[in-house]
Amino acid sequence: MNIVNKLTLRHLRLNKRRTLVTILGVIISVAMIIAVASLGVSFIDLMKRQSIATEGEWHVQYHNVNKAQLNVIEADEATKKLVISKDLGYAPLEGSQNDNKPYLYIKSYNEKGFEQFPIELMEGRFPQAKNELIISEEIASNAKVDYKVGDSITLQVGERITTGDDESENYDLNQNESLRKMNDRMEERLQNQTTQEYTVVGIIKRPEWEPAQAPGYTAISYFDENLMSAGDKVTATVVLNKVDNSLYAHAKELAKNNHIEKIVYNNSLLRYSGVTSNSDLRTMLFSLSAIIMTIIMVGSIALIYNAFAISVSERARHLGMLASVGATKRQKRNSVYFEGFVIGIISIPLGIIFGLAGIAITFVCINPLIQGVLGVSEKLTVTVTPSTILITCLVSMLTIFISTYIPARKASKISAIDAIRQTQDVKLTRKAVKTSKFVRKVFGMEAEIGLKNLKRNKRRYQATVFSLVISIILFLSIAFFTSMMQKSIELSSSGLNYDILVQMELDTEEETAELVNSITALPNVTDANYIQSLEANSLIDKAFIADELKETLKEDESILKDGKYPYYIQISALDDINLKAYAEKAGADYDQLIDLDEPAAIVINQNRYEDYETRKNVETKAIYLEKGDQIDLNYTDWDTEEETSMGPIKIAALTEEMPLGITPSYLGNLNIVVSDQVFKTLVTESMKKNMRDSLYLSSSDPLALQYSIEEMKQNNIYINNVYKNRQGEEQMVLLMSVFTYGFIALITLISVANIFNTISTSISLRKREFAMLKSMGMTPKGFRKMINYESIFYGIKSLLYGLPISILAMYLIYRSMMNSFTFGFSLPWLSILFVILAVFLIVSAAMLYSSSKVKKENIIDALKQENI
Repeated sequence: MNIVNKLTLRHLRLNKRRTLVTILGVIISVAMIIAVASLGVSFIDLMKRQSIATEGEWHVQYHNVNKAQLNVIEADEATKKLVISKDLGYAPLEGSQNDNKPYLYIKSYNEKGFEQFPIELMEGRFPQAKNELIISEEIASNAKVDYKVGDSITLQVGERITTGDDESENYDLNQNESLRKMNDRMEERLQNQTTQEYTVVGIIKRPEWEPAQAPGYTAISYFDENLMSAGDKVTATVVLNKVDNSLYAHAKELAKNNHIEKIVYNNSLLRYSGVTSNSDLRTMLFSLSAIIMTIIMVGSIALIYNAFAISVSERARHLGMLASVGATKRQKRNSVYFEGFVIGIISIPLGIIFGLAGIAITFVCINPLIQGVLGVSEKLTVTVTPSTILITCLVSMLTIFISTYIPARKASKISAIDAIRQTQDVKLTRKAVKTSKFVRKVFGMEAEIGLKNLKRNKRRYQATVFSLVISIILFLSIAFFTSMMQKSIELSSSGLNYDILVQMELDTEEETAELVNSITALPNVTDANYIQSLEANSLIDKAFIADELKETLKEDESILKDGKYPYYIQISALDDINLKAYAEKAGADYDQLIDLDEPAAIVINQNRYEDYETRKNVETKAIYLEKGDQIDLNYTDWDTEEETSMGPIKIAALTEEMPLGITPSYLGNLNIVVSDQVFKTLVTESMKKNMRDSLYLSSSDPLALQYSIEEMKQNNIYINNVYKNRQGEEQMVLLMSVFTYGFIALITLISVANIFNTISTSISLRKREFAMLKSMGMTPKGFRKMINYESIFYGIKSLLYGLPISILAMYLIYRSMMNSFTFGFSLPWLSILFVILAVFLIVSAAMLYSSSKVKKENIIDALKQENI
């Protein structure tokens, strides 16, 4: 080791506080990088495991495949594992106590199927022959049919088909479609039934992939591919050797060359594996990843750079002395690089350890939340990959190098005389420290001295402002990114805000009210909303229609009627209790909504849909009317095509808030909410045949609640359990929320540490300056005022730079999101207000904390102090 490096190590040991602060800064930076990387990888791993636990581990499915096509798929070089399955059909479940689930749904798998699909055996074994069967535990617990392992059963297996007057219009039904039954009359039947003998060899848990509304209990048999005939049609489920974006093109080419009609992808698992067929979505993900990594690096560089810049400033005289005894520019520059190397060797491993430990503790805390609230069966565990560690080390080393580069160049240029005199950071020209007379006149002498001090120590002032600006940019960018990601998830989701829908067709209002009260009193109901609805229409002047509709009219105006655009109107009526709560959220006057002399409605002014041409998820205003305007409602009887005027309705409020049960409408549609009283005046007797009575429910246990409703054995109701769909969407929201809010917490931590570090060190280096002012008669009160004004100057200057740059960064993030989504750009005013307050609070706290230490210094000792 050369003498300069030895002296550098000695300097680090002697200046323990400065060394520890620098090491701490780098540890925080490295911890943030590894935490963010491992947080993302761990959540993706959780979602992959949950997807496999719910839907199975597979990538591509080829449907209706014959034996020849199956052989081609099996021989394909991309195929790693092949699962063969066949839907055998439905069989009546004799003795079933659940009128809404009267069937067994029989499916067969080859041996690989029992490995790749989530089939959890509770008792017995898996089938090994085509006449063996495993059945769901729900058959005993819900249908009250008690089959035992070893029982032999005879089933009449067939296909579900709708029944109607015109046989040609009947179609097949599957597990996703609930039982077709109305007024105690079955509107479906089984056809092509064959007699099958089975032996029950096992009991399984209810499969996750069985829809809640499915009319058949799952039963699984064995598929023997050796017995497959040339005419048999099966489903080929493939696990691929290599999972990347080329799989889509490969699967399509294979299907085309072998005349396979239908391909299905496991989009959930593929998405979490980093694969998507949507090039716009991929572009968005890559651009956002680049933005996030840049933000991390900029924040880290800002923190570490300031630490090294201050270290070089403290070592200025030391480096000057080295120059005076023959140290070259290269040696002085390498001295700073060596300091960065030593700091990195210590900090990077510690940063990785602390970062992973912090994430592990976070996961332990949030696992009960994830599993309890969402019912996720898998646990969130820290997933560390070699690439994560490698990327963290490389980014950290690059960050340290960039952070040391400018201080190293600065160190190499320090002349011996300037360094010994310590004049390199101080500007004493009249022009350099000139201040406005306005400052002294308005704020006093202390403010002028404070401003002169900042100008005099320009580099330290700039370093502090730079730290503040970076902190502002980091926080606002990440806060905006968080809101945009949540917005994008909302747009790409179905908008479902309930767990169960119960549609009712009862004879009287009294019967309906009694049933609603009975259901809402059930133990697992957490929220309920009974809605009466009717479809109407209205002609809206083209000046007030949605922007996207105006674009459509430029190409074709034939849809207009008398210069007006026909809107489909969904009229929804809420009961008094729910209407009062909703009116408050929407900013509407409840009394106006129940006024029968001048009917009024709340308009949900939002359309949300997927543009099939651009494949973008779009959110736009539904209409450009104002509060107080009127909408003329019309009703069309679809049987007679007769149109009836329902009269005008006044707009009481326009809102994007949606009550429980109402989902975003498509382009050209409008949701309006009225009171029960107004609804009754709008709807005539002839309209009631097309009116819908719906009860929307949120539940702590949707599956148990569904069973409770079914046990009421109430006729003329339809139950749709959408909990599984909603659960998947909530998982995505939670994933992004934990990821982004965790990121915000880390960014806030590094920003506050950066500001405190920079300001406290800057104040510490000015001890002689403060001692001189005190020796000339500055009172403690005057000193405190000067520090306060300096804090204000720091805050104002940083906000003048930080806010415009942050707005630019937010707009760039917004533009990157627009590759897959379309919605308006709006500034996060609450976050901006928070930042403004936080900047002044943090700067003031840092200044007061640092100056409190300076106050305790003896004036004589401080004047004699030298930074060596």
